[in-house]
Amino acid sequence: MDLLLAVVGWAGAAVLLAAYALVSSGRIQGDGLTYQVMNLFGAVGLMVNSAWSAAWPSAGLNLVWAAIGVVALVKLAKVGAAR
Repeated sequence: MDLLLAVVGWAGAAVLLAAYALVSSGRIQGDGLTYQVMNLFGAVGLMVNSAWSAAWPSAGLNLVWAAIGVVALVKLAKVGAAR
């Protein structure tokens, strides 16, 4: 189980870093679906790993980060539905 959760954490970190690199290089938009989904999945991966490791400040940060991602995705869905 420890190995699985370590992989989940590292994958989450990689996805968050990739999202940041893609936005910073102009390959994707910061307010777009791809970026928001990547942020959500990355935050959830890190949150799970942090909680398993009892790193509560990091788990809390990533819980908020994931919640922001969910709110952004809901807004994107509403804008898409309005079109």
